[in-house]
Amino acid sequence: MSNAADVKQTKFYHYHVEAGGKMVPFAGYLMPLQYTGGIMQEHLHTREKAGLFDVSHMGQLVIEGKGAAAALERLVPVDLGALAIGQQSYATFTSELGGILDDLIITRWADNCFFLVVNASCKEQDIKHLREHLDNLDITYLSGQSLVALQGPKAKIIIGELAPAANELLFMNGCRTSIGGIDCYVTRSGYTGEDGFEISVADENATALADQLLAYDDVQWVGLGARDSLRLEAGLCLYGHDMDRGKSPVEAGLSWSISQSRREGGSKSGGFLGSDQILKHLADGVSTKRVGFVIDGRAPVREGAEIVDDQGNVVGVITSGGFGPTLQMPVAMGYVKTDFSAVGTKLDALVRGKSRAMTLVKMPMVPQRYYRGD
Repeated sequence: MSNAADVKQTKFYHYHVEAGGKMVPFAGYLMPLQYTGGIMQEHLHTREKAGLFDVSHMGQLVIEGKGAAAALERLVPVDLGALAIGQQSYATFTSELGGILDDLIITRWADNCFFLVVNASCKEQDIKHLREHLDNLDITYLSGQSLVALQGPKAKIIIGELAPAANELLFMNGCRTSIGGIDCYVTRSGYTGEDGFEISVADENATALADQLLAYDDVQWVGLGARDSLRLEAGLCLYGHDMDRGKSPVEAGLSWSISQSRREGGSKSGGFLGSDQILKHLADGVSTKRVGFVIDGRAPVREGAEIVDDQGNVVGVITSGGFGPTLQMPVAMGYVKTDFSAVGTKLDALVRGKSRAMTLVKMPMVPQRYYRGD
């Protein structure tokens, strides 16, 4: 951000301040890092009850026009044409070299209409990218929409009372509904590993919606700090840290997000930016992989720490690290050479010249509790 005047506020700014939020600049906005209870309390509250997250800094876009699915499929390795109305898909915008420009969620609103939620720090470049490649489609940035996420095991009870139709949704599906007379678009999704909902609402109704949610004793605001520790325990990537232009979806451990039909031999094989390189990675394997770690001791290992083997050879780097309140131990993610990527592998991180023992573990580190109807 070039100067303080460029920093924006969401419609919930004064709510955050009144709740004791420690406001910090993030992706061009003043956002709450934490509240008076602290990151650990907010994290555990979300795992046990329901945390309310202001994610209005994210970019909300609508892409529509004839052939929208096929056109968007040139930019993501996903079979968008196979999505039902209201169904969502995780996706990556891939580069011509096979790297990741951003990750996003795409929801099919109609046959030729898609709703995209992109990362806050990437939204301007994403809009430019879309307009350069989809000049025959209408691309609308929903500048007048706020976005909140209600996450945790109590979320379904609350949404069940306020919007019964939304509570019938399965994970990665959405619907238009009303919450206390307020029109919203609700999806059963989130970034915590918990069952939960993301709610897109017009700015003029945003605080009234928050009032309804916060009226429940089980709901409290949760800031960026706990959002990060929750997603880290859940094994979820943070763009610009755990993935970027220098990593393909395969290297980033996101092969699952590449639709079968877009792979070699599929009915829509390739045809997306960087597909030659990405399909080669799928076929031949990669030299480095994203993996998860638990750390001995109590002190976290942070991004940038080198990973070494028992001979002191550098075999990787930490990309995200912090304390995992659910596990009550430090956790991390990073990239290692494939030869060192087996679960149970013992490695060390170098922190200020000292070795910290780590064990490679399967992700997610905390079981995901998405509602799939079972």
